[in-house]
Amino acid sequence: MAPRDTRLVRLKTLHAQLDACTLCPKMIGPVVHGPPTLSKVVLVGQAPGPREGALGRPFAWTAGRTLFRWFEESMGLEEATFRERIFITAVARCFPGKANGGGDRRPDFDEIARCRTYLGGEVEILQPELVIAVGALAISEVLGKEAARQKLDALVGRVTRTTWHGVLLDVVALPHPSGASPWHKLEPGKTLLAHALAQVKRHPAMQAVLARQAS
Repeated sequence: MAPRDTRLVRLKTLHAQLDACTLCPKMIGPVVHGPPTLSKVVLVGQAPGPREGALGRPFAWTAGRTLFRWFEESMGLEEATFRERIFITAVARCFPGKANGGGDRRPDFDEIARCRTYLGGEVEILQPELVIAVGALAISEVLGKEAARQKLDALVGRVTRTTWHGVLLDVVALPHPSGASPWHKLEPGKTLLAHALAQVKRHPAMQAVLARQAS
């Protein structure tokens, strides 16, 4: 079996195990994940919203429409092509439910740790060169505790070289596209978002994706 075929089988097997997971009693299923796309570019979100489970794919509602518009406007990458060429994953794979004060509940420490097993497995299989971390929870998961203590102003708009799950890679942080926060619509967020998307576009791994689209 060719190496590519082996990786695809491993990824499908991992996702079958993930689909069967029922370890988090407060989480609301079903499990949501993207297709087993073999890509050197990985986008990491936070957790599915209330509608993604029924629709069967991540970023399937309003936040997703904003996210994919960013990529289409900045680099001509349409949603269907993005989903086909880039691996989409998340810190948590089930809807966490609503928080007491409104909005989606933030996954707790144990829930994140359980899903980290699958996230680490995906990274080990794919060996990505570029990770796009979307939202504060995803950014802190990829870049660690130090990033969790920093504001978005210090994280969005730069490329960070780091080792994540044993893989040396570049990370570009993006704000969450949810309408709950206006950060990406106001300065300096608006300019920093544009810088971050330009860095994603210039990265060799993304250039390879865009070259396939143009061919």
